[in-house]
Amino acid sequence: MSSEYQTTETLDVKGQSCPMPIVKTKQAIDDLEEGDVLEVVATDSGSMSDIRGWAEGTDGVELLDQVEEDDLYTHYVKKTE
Repeated sequence: MSSEYQTTETLDVKGQSCPMPIVKTKQAIDDLEEGDVLEVVATDSGSMSDIRGWAEGTDGVELLDQVEEDDLYTHYVKKTE
């Protein structure tokens, strides 16, 4: 899959269900620098709404995009501060 985002790191949370994709996404974002983009690859369909809600309610992150393709859910999260 190609993406227009220059990702800094990819987080694989395939096979994990709520709340682990959110927990691991937060941990990975905390380790990144401002401006970095984290690609999160999940198989949990609930991650679409979970990560969107987390990003909207969390200072310092921006959800750039979410892509659903063949039972894979890919999220692009940018660290903004």
